[in-house]
Parts: sequence; structure tokens; C-alpha cells
Amino acid sequence: MAASRPTPARKVLGRLSLPERTFVADALRTETVGGVLLLLAAVTALIWANVPSLHSGYETVSDFHFGPEALGLNLSVAHWAADGLLAIFFFVAGIELKRELVAGDLRDPKAAALPVVAALSGMAVPALVYTLTNIGGGGSLAGWAVPTATDIAFALAVLAVIGTSLPSALRAFLLTLAVVDDLFAILIIAIFFTDGLDFAALGGAFAGLALFWLLLRKGVRGWYVYVPLAVVIWGLMYNSGVHATIAGVAMGLMLRCTRNEGEEHSPGERVEHLVRPLSAGLAVPLFALFSAGVTVSGGALGKVFTQPETLGVVLGLVVGKAVGIFGGTWLTARFTRASLSEDLVWPDVLAVSTLAGIGFTVSLLIGELAFEGDPALTDGVKAAVLTGSLIAALLATVLLKLRNAKYQALWAEEHRDEDLDGIPDIYEQDDPAYHLRMAEIYERKAAEHRRLAEVAGGAGDGDDGPA
Repeated sequence: MAASRPTPARKVLGRLSLPERTFVADALRTETVGGVLLLLAAVTALIWANVPSLHSGYETVSDFHFGPEALGLNLSVAHWAADGLLAIFFFVAGIELKRELVAGDLRDPKAAALPVVAALSGMAVPALVYTLTNIGGGGSLAGWAVPTATDIAFALAVLAVIGTSLPSALRAFLLTLAVVDDLFAILIIAIFFTDGLDFAALGGAFAGLALFWLLLRKGVRGWYVYVPLAVVIWGLMYNSGVHATIAGVAMGLMLRCTRNEGEEHSPGERVEHLVRPLSAGLAVPLFALFSAGVTVSGGALGKVFTQPETLGVVLGLVVGKAVGIFGGTWLTARFTRASLSEDLVWPDVLAVSTLAGIGFTVSLLIGELAFEGDPALTDGVKAAVLTGSLIAALLATVLLKLRNAKYQALWAEEHRDEDLDGIPDIYEQDDPAYHLRMAEIYERKAAEHRRLAEVAGGAGDGDDGPA
């Protein structure tokens, strides 16, 4: 009886399949542009809120109310940005999560274990760091969830600014981490920041979601059907007492993200392609504009490191995220007997884990919800989120720059296409037709070199110059 072959060790952060690599590249391209806009919006907010001649204007615009009061929607501009525009962001997050579950890395339980464990560890450890800091310092535990979130757009903007070329496997790991992170952030908001439920409005929201699902199942098409229905669902969810962004996630999860025969793109992919630029380019930057405008002074920055609540947020983002994600990844690899891709080393994972400490959009949102009745502490926690994110970005920049030469070489190898067929050569190395094409290319190059050598030799033989 022939001996059974040993199962090859699974690779951690190995090279992506070509379709997955293409999807990740397209998604991250939009997020990177959105991240740059997010950075600009945050800087604009800080300038607007801290220049004395402009500060009153910032407060006036942020506090300006509009909307139908009879429907309970007469909200401030800042409130519309947090509850309204961020519903678009979470709608896209819902589609991303659905796609990951049915067609991406989370579809395979073995492959899903790594990003899920890493993301959970990357949320649990920051929450633990915050809790220990506040128990020891006598602070409020209400903000335990603030440092648990990762802002993928902000992280990608940092990568774009520092000019590092992360391999696609590390970028995909960061994206999947953020998707799982968003899922649990949504659950945290739904469970811990919901009170005073209006069951009539909640029932109406669920009825609207059921209608939304039924229309999708029946194949009804047309934005003029779904957009008004989505607005009604959002309004009912807001009035129910559940955070309105939950409506966005629920609708995103209902879209079909698998392709039927003859389809080039699934409905979920098409909608995400249309809505993602709106989310990354408008919704999130506007939220940042009206959430990041905290007054920053020497005294305020000093308080960030002396108040237990704000110190807990900074330590949670900078230390908790890095330790949690790196530790979760290492333990998963250790106990599943997986090995790290030969192209990478564990310091690469630490650098990405540190980069994930940039917790901006969702951290600011949770900070507003956690300390809603205390404006001074809310502003302090916002300053802590900005400070912690900045420190994490600087640390990640140093760690990534140390390996940038290696990343650039891997990036070049991933994109090399010598036979010009539109498919990177690294994905064709096991294809006999590829080797035949490459042999023909090399033969043509060799023939061209021989011809040039003969021409040069002939010119030398016929040289009539002076002896």
C-alpha cells in the first residue's frame, strides 16, 4: 500500500489568486484616493476649528439644523454627517463583507481563520488596554470600544503619502482585517450604543428591509426604486433608537455577490463599483470634516496623556492594535502549523499591525456615542484618536521604510509582464504555453543582438579612418 503524501504546509500571507488580486487592487485604488481626501478633510477641520477668526464659523456650520422635524429628522450638519453619510460608508462595508463571505478569503474557513482571529485579537487587546488604563487611573470605562476600529482609507492614504509598495498579499490582509473589523464595530454599535427603542419604528424598518430583499430576489432593477426605499428604511432605523448606520450594513449584506452564468459582474459588485467612490470621496471626508474639528492646544495635548480615558485610547491604538493583530496572526500560524510566505518576514506583519492602529472614522463615531453627554470629554477623546492615529502612522512609516527596497522588488515581480499578454508572468509560470512564448521572445531578442553585432562588426571591418 502506497504511503499517503503529507499535506503541504499552508502559507500565511501567500500570493493571491489573479482574480482576487485584481479585485483587491481595484478596491484599494478607490480607498487610497478617498484616504487622501480624508486626510485633507481632517487637516481642514483642525485648521478651521483652531484658527480664532474661523472657529466660530466652524461651530455655526456644524450646529446648523435642517430636515423635516415632523419625521424626527431635524438634525445638525454634524449629525447628518455621522448618521446619514456614514450609512453609505457602512453600506459599502456590508457589500464588502458579503463578497468576502461568499467569494473572497472568508469563504474558506481555513483561510478565514487568520484574518478573523487577527481582527478579533486586534479589537480585544485595545479594549483590554483601555480598560486596564482606566481601572488603574479611575477613569470611565464607557470608551472601551473607541480604540478597537481600524480606518482602512486613512491607512492606505499613509501608504500613498510615504510611497511604499506593499505586496498585494499584505494589502489584502489589511483590507480583510478592516472588513472584519467593520463587522464587529457594527455589532458593538448595535449592541452597546442602542437605547430607548421605538418598536413601531423598528418594525417599520424591518418591514422595509424585507421589501428591499424581496425586490432584489425578484430581480427588480432601477435606482429610482431602491434609493427612496433605502432612505425610508434609514429614517425608520434612526427613529427606532438603533444607530442608523445599521440600516446601511443590512442592505449591503442583502445584495447578491456571486456571479450567475453569463454575468461579468454580480449585482453587488456593480453597486459597490458605483457607490464606493461616493463613500470614499464624499461621505467619509465630510464626516471627518465635521468630526475632527477639535480645539488643539498645548494644554489639550498634555491632557491626552494625563487623563485615563484619553491615554487609554492612545495606548489602545498604538500598543493594543499592534500587539493584538501581530499576536493573533502569529498564534494562528503557530497552532495551525502554517508557515509565513517565503517572500515575507514577521517584522512585515508587525509593520502592518502597527499601521492598523490608525483608527479614525469609526473610532471618532464611537467616541461621540460613548461620551455623548460630556462635550469636553468627547473632544478630548477625539484629540486622543487623532494623536494615537498619528503616532501609529509614524511608527508604521519607520517600520515599512526599513523594508521598502524588498517591497519594491516584490511589487515589480508581481507586475512583470514580459510577454505583454496582460497577465503578470508570475501567474503563468506553470503554464507550458507561457514558457513557449517566453522562449520565442528570448530567441527574437537573441537574434536582434546577433544582427546588431554583425552590423557593428561589418562597420568595423570597413573603417577607412587613419591608421
